[in-house]
Amino acid sequence: MSGHSKWSTIKRAKGATDAKRGQLFTKLAREIMVAAKSGIPDPDSNVRLRIAVQKARAENMPKDNIDRAIERVAGGGENTNIDELYYEGYGPGGIALMIQAMTDNRNRTVGEVRAVLTRGGGTLGENGSVAWMFDHVGHIVVQPGALDPDEIALIAIDVGASDVQTEDDSVEIFTEMHDLHKVQEGLLAAGLDVTSAEPAMRPKTPMTPEPDAAVKAIRLMERLEDLDDVQTVFSNLEISDEVFAQLA
Repeated sequence: MSGHSKWSTIKRAKGATDAKRGQLFTKLAREIMVAAKSGIPDPDSNVRLRIAVQKARAENMPKDNIDRAIERVAGGGENTNIDELYYEGYGPGGIALMIQAMTDNRNRTVGEVRAVLTRGGGTLGENGSVAWMFDHVGHIVVQPGALDPDEIALIAIDVGASDVQTEDDSVEIFTEMHDLHKVQEGLLAAGLDVTSAEPAMRPKTPMTPEPDAAVKAIRLMERLEDLDDVQTVFSNLEISDEVFAQLA
């Protein structure tokens, strides 16, 4: 299982409580609103919004919540002035962090992010300090079921994927950002079980620090994602099997 899949597995286990689900829905609503503001507030005409809505549905977010988030932007309602931004920094073991936030108060958010980083043994970096270590890509996960993962990889390449990582229990597919929706549709048309499709920051060179540092880094990433204004945290941390077994 790749480092990205392990981190996703850890997050899913941690986010199972009702309280975490409520926070997740709030973050999904913000993502929908930012996507709606980026273009036409109609999923049929706005690819980014369509992907955000699909993600919300995959997390069982109620339809009324999804529609309400879109309508708030379409109607120019209050509290729709939400900015999307990335904070860059370093964590234990020298890992690089890209912290995606969506906020209506930048001063509050940067203060909270800096405080969590400092307490967790990390530091907040300048713009551009670690962004060069990542590629902005589309990331799709397919459950192979009875199919051969290598066969899925061939299908993915045929419909425009730029890279594929096959595992026994999932297949991770990477695309150019502008090809994300096209590849997703191609995989669905081929009858594959697509469980997620979303933008991601993929590290160019993953790193594997000592287990103690890796555990501290994961705990720091968890605390960052617990912040209301933080959508997700990307890193170049490669989670070893030893560390995954300790945390999963």
